[in-house]
Formats: sequence, C-alpha cells, structure tokens
Amino acid sequence: MTEARLVAGVDCSTQATKVVVCDAETGAVLREGRAPHPDGTQVDPAEWWKAWEIASDGLLDGVEAISVGGQQHGMVLLDEAGEVVHPAVLWNDTSSADATVELVEELGGPGAWAEAVGSVPVPSFTVTKLRWVRDADATAPGDAARREASARAAAVVLPHDWMTHRLAADRHGIEGITTDRGDASGTGWWSPATNSYRPDLVELAFGRSLKLPRVAGPAEIVGHTASGAVLAAGTGDNAAAALGLDLQPGDVAVSLGTSGTAFARSTHPTADPTALVAGFADATGEYLPLVCTLNAARVLSATAELLSLDLDAFNEAALTSSGSNGLVLLPFLDGERTPDLPHSTGLIYGLTRATAQPATMARAAVEGLLCGLADAVDALRAQGLPVHRVLLLGGAARSRAVQALAPALLGAEVILPEPAEYVALGAARQAAWALSGADAPPTWHVPVSKPEPSVMSDAVAAQVRALYGQVLTNTVPLLSTPYNR
Repeated sequence: MTEARLVAGVDCSTQATKVVVCDAETGAVLREGRAPHPDGTQVDPAEWWKAWEIASDGLLDGVEAISVGGQQHGMVLLDEAGEVVHPAVLWNDTSSADATVELVEELGGPGAWAEAVGSVPVPSFTVTKLRWVRDADATAPGDAARREASARAAAVVLPHDWMTHRLAADRHGIEGITTDRGDASGTGWWSPATNSYRPDLVELAFGRSLKLPRVAGPAEIVGHTASGAVLAAGTGDNAAAALGLDLQPGDVAVSLGTSGTAFARSTHPTADPTALVAGFADATGEYLPLVCTLNAARVLSATAELLSLDLDAFNEAALTSSGSNGLVLLPFLDGERTPDLPHSTGLIYGLTRATAQPATMARAAVEGLLCGLADAVDALRAQGLPVHRVLLLGGAARSRAVQALAPALLGAEVILPEPAEYVALGAARQAAWALSGADAPPTWHVPVSKPEPSVMSDAVAAQVRALYGQVLTNTVPLLSTPYNR
C-alpha cells in the first residue's frame, strides 16, 4: 500500500490561524490545529507567526507542500530589511474612509477605478490604507507612528504574502516576496483584466513608489521551507475558500462569518462601477466577482445577547415567530462596506408594542442579515452571473433560523457544505496542485446536505425584502453621517 503524500493548508484569518494537513490525492483531513489572533483592526504580524507556530506544532511531520490562504486587503509595510514598520492594518479597519472618498475622486470617479482595476475602492482596500498612512497629521502626537512608517516604508505586502515569505528558508529582506492573482486583485493597484500592476495608483495613494510582490502563477512553487517542503503561491481567503469548495459555474458561495461574502467563479473579468461587486481574480487563473459586507454572524450573536438568549434559544425564538410584522433591522453594527456606509450604525424600524417582543426581534435580525446578503447575490446576477444554487457556509450558516429563511430570501436552492475549514482546505488543495505539477488542481469531494424546507413563502420574502429596501433607501442620508462611537 502506497503511503499518502501529505500537504498542509493554512488559513491566516482575522481571528485565528488554522492549519489542516491533508492527503494530497483525496483531500482527507488527517490533522488539524488552531491558535487565536489578538482582537483589533491593527495587529503586529509577529502575532500571526506566533499563532502559526502554536497551530502547526506537531502537525508537519511528513508534509511535502504548504500553502497559505490569508485575510484579504490587510496592509503590511516593510522597510528595506524586510522589517515591519507599522502594525498591519486589517480589512475591517475603516480609518481610511475619508481617504477612500479622496482617492475615488482623484482618479476620476467610480467608473475610472472599475476600468483600471475591476473594482471601486472601499475602506477595506489596501490602496486606501496607504493614503491613510501617508496623510498622518504632522502636528498630531498620536500620528507619530504613521509618520515614521510612511518615511521608512520600502515595500507593501498582504498578510498571505508576509506569511509565505516568512516561511521561506532562503528569504532576504524584501527580495523574492511573491503574491498571487487572487490576493493582488484586492489591493486596488492590480488589474485582473490585464494581469498587471498599476504602480501609478500606488504613487497616487502614497506619493511615491513602493516595491510590490511578484505575482506568481496559480500552481507555481515559490520557495521551500527550512524542512524542504514546497511553498505554493498561496492566495486570499475568499479565493482559497472557492478552491476548497470546488465552486462550479452557477454556484454562489454565501459565507456568514465575521464578514458576509457572496462570490462566484467567472470565466471573464467584471468591472462594476456601482462598487457593489469587486472584480477579483480567483486562485485558478479565472475570476471571482465578490460582494462583501462587514456584518454577518455577529449580528445574530449581538441580538441574542441583547435579548438575553443563548444562540439555541435565539434560533427557536426566530422560528416560532409568525414573522417580523414590519420590524426591520438594518444590521450595520460595525459600519458597512456594501453598501458603502463606513460611518453607519445599526437601525431598528417599525418598533411598536406589538413588535417589541423577543421572538419578533430575533426574526428581524435573521431577516436583516439575509436581506443584506440577498442584495449581494442580486448584484452578482446583475453582472450576468447565473445563480442556480447557493452554498451556505460559515458560523452563522449553522443557525436553523438562517437555514429556514435563506432559500426564499436568497431566491435560489440552498445547500449546506459540511462544516469545514474551507480556506485552509483550499490552500491545501493548492499545495497539492503545486506538488503534483498537474495542469489542474486535484479533485477533492465536498460533502453537502440540504436544509429543512423553507418556512417562508416567496410572496412573504418579496414583502420583507421590499420593506428592507425602502428603509435602507430612506435612511441612507442619516446612516452616511459620521457617528462618534
């Protein structure tokens, strides 16, 4: 019997580092590890390395290839020696909201950005974070760290780029750092349509040039670890998840984690001047149009806490309610990326004595969360992408209330991939691809199931979505006003 070849996939996410060791041929997970990251929207990358060492401890014996899937958009600034000069500014840091408005206008508006790089920047994008660093107030004592970082910076990389380079045995300063198409497409200075950088946009944002990582091919070997394991190119978290899920044409993945995302494979690049759909690349050489919201699973946990319910009781309350009865919850608890309302807060509309009930509030929270993601799925449809079925995943996808309401509100068949670390699995699949030297990634089976039948009719879903849309449209001026949290 031939001994299995082993590969490892790493998910360096917002909240934790997760490692899976898999059989390279079948994808069977043989070992797993996990370690948390510090909370916050700015983090010293050294914390990611510490988490990697803990999560991978005792797992890597016999591993022949490793790939890293990393949180998209995070900005890591390095000096000439490769030293980090400022805490990594993560995707969910909205400090660059004002810088975003400036940058979009300076290039000529949303259409100009969509044409240049396939996406219109929002505060999550790395390009806006560069401008935020550049614009540190010269007179403000609290901005001293940004001023120093701006002066010392020689290169800008992403979290997965930094981790991959750190894993390489032969790294030298900032020489040889690589990225991939999937992660590069979230920076705001790389175009999926032309497969090329726009260094002029780096200069627009930062005022001078910076060294950028080389964009490696999907199955390229970019180095080796100290133990001799192959290092694959790695990719961004959503591209890795798409690879782990083996998305097919007509599939849309809707992920309900810290953020909410809806993404699909496409054979052609997209460029949406409305800024709803980001025209990203995927990890296979194709494209990954994506819509991202800042608020997902924590909407449910925050509402459950407000109601003094645990999550099981919260789900039961939402399911026993006869409906939200006109109660609408706009779930922008942490600001919002899509729609672009970085200064917004959550909002409850339709509160009466009749609707001020735990079950009604729980139902409205689930509906509000799903209405936001339904808008995301519709935005993909508007880009000409077919939506035959929705793959529902992430922590909140395990909610029975979410499963029961999702088919009607999302307007498509819903299936449930078996809970797994799909970013890490996708990274492992990429590692297996690089190790094999084949033209395509190995075929790994993804087990799925179907949720219970929907408890909401299509007619009621249409009413809920219409009211949600009316409330959102009528309150945009209020939600656009900066609020001192």
